[in-house]
Amino acid sequence: MQKLLTLQALEKNGIVAVLRAESVEKALKVSDALIAGGIKSIELTFTVPNADTAIKKIVENYQDHDDVVVGAGTVLDAATARIALMSGAKFIVAPTFDADTAAICNLYQVPYIPGCMTVNEMKTAMQAGAEIIKLFPSNIVGPTFIKDVKAPLPQLEIMPSGGIGLENMADWYHVGCKVLGVGGSLLKPAAADDFAGVTEAAKSFVQKYQQLREAEESKLSGQYA
Repeated sequence: MQKLLTLQALEKNGIVAVLRAESVEKALKVSDALIAGGIKSIELTFTVPNADTAIKKIVENYQDHDDVVVGAGTVLDAATARIALMSGAKFIVAPTFDADTAAICNLYQVPYIPGCMTVNEMKTAMQAGAEIIKLFPSNIVGPTFIKDVKAPLPQLEIMPSGGIGLENMADWYHVGCKVLGVGGSLLKPAAADDFAGVTEAAKSFVQKYQQLREAEESKLSGQYA
């Protein structure tokens, strides 16, 4: 049940912020800024020093907020995945597929979102229980790739990550990507410790995403009216 709730929350929130930072303290400030701006799904990467501590603190700070979903990113092996899960991570994201990591995520009933670039890799990940595939780096192939892949694999859910910004979000959304991983274009103000700027950027991304979703829902309701 928890796995299903997490998957539903990820789709409802739409945008997954890929959070990289130089310290736990900065990661906490950035996460607060993102959540204040309306982005409620956070992938805190294990490139952050003491990432497990940061995940634990964010989870504790927002334990009364059911819509906030904190996961771990850049998880390269099962040992790291277990550390993340014991720290409270609700989903695991990786740049590559790893069978042992898939197995431990299945054991704990936590979504595993592995990075794949080929149809064969995606098929292997799906067979291992992955509900969502991370297309990484997505800016290399572009939205047309999603359309082509979904022709033979319409059941495939893909989260593109890498190079997604306000200017091209619609291109990805319109080819069926309902969960989008966003990093640099969203967190750019954080480089200068401009956390208010991160909040404003988050608001812009949420607003854009909501416009896309509302337009789609309006179109669908018109078709079935």
